Amino acid sequence: MSNILIIKHGSLGDIAQASGAIQDISENFRNDQIYLLTTKPYLELFKKNPYIHDVILDKRLPKYNLIYLYFLMRELKKYNFIRIFDLQNSSRTNFYKNILYPKANLETWSSSLTTLPPDKSKEEFDKLSVLERFNHQLKTSKLSTKNTLKPNFNWASVEVEEIKNQYDLKKYILLFPFCSPHLESKKWPYYNELIKLISNKYTNEYKIVLAPGPSEIDQAKNFNAITLLDNGKFLNILQLTKIIKDSSFVVANDTGPAHIAAHVGAKGLTLFGGHTTAYKVNIERENFKPIQVTDLKNLSAEKVFERLNKFLSN
Repeated sequence: MSNILIIKHGSLGDIAQASGAIQDISENFRNDQIYLLTTKPYLELFKKNPYIHDVILDKRLPKYNLIYLYFLMRELKKYNFIRIFDLQNSSRTNFYKNILYPKANLETWSSSLTTLPPDKSKEEFDKLSVLERFNHQLKTSKLSTKNTLKPNFNWASVEVEEIKNQYDLKKYILLFPFCSPHLESKKWPYYNELIKLISNKYTNEYKIVLAPGPSEIDQAKNFNAITLLDNGKFLNILQLTKIIKDSSFVVANDTGPAHIAAHVGAKGLTLFGGHTTAYKVNIERENFKPIQVTDLKNLSAEKVFERLNKFLSN
């Protein structure tokens, strides 16, 4: 039995997307032990992943913190990993490669760089969608890929009956009007108008709820919807995943919760402006569809409600 390492630091949406690749790596090495290197926000989450034997913490301290780097590299070396699959594919993880395995090829260290097609530059390759890049990386590393292009994030959930009972949630429409402060271009500005349209049409049939993150609880007060909390605290990722999975419908900006919804089979819509495309982030699924516009300010609440209403009427 040998040890295999997967590197995936984050973010939440990226982790949902990587679930299929992680499953494929595990299934290609059934007789080996799979370890995963990640950051603190996702440590406990990955401990729930059935395809991972154990999780190693990377604090991601600055590269000039030589003492930290020394101890992290020493920790990784003790496992004698025979294969490393870099699913983060960042400058930082390439830096780790240059320390741990400076001469390694794709037989030892699988990354987008070591598996780069000979006829493509890195810039050209990165124009492919996220899942296509993962799929190419693993196939070039001689792995069978049955799940990479269709990730399943259902492993990342726990029962939330107590929370649902507290808010009397049976049928509910879940909205995610938030985004990171530095990504305001992802924020659709008409959620309150959408809430009004939903309330007028489905007064007693669906509750309208929000599930804010730790920095979004105060923002949630700006919307005429129920704010879901667990004893006054934001829901953890496992609780959030189950709430999303059990919802009647989701409407979200292009954020982590939208990617969770796509990869647990939830019905819903995600709203894209000009910051990226739905194709590139592989978010479209049978039940979960994107609306893509050049500028989110030009996407009306009526247009989104029309799509939502069509889904719920089927």
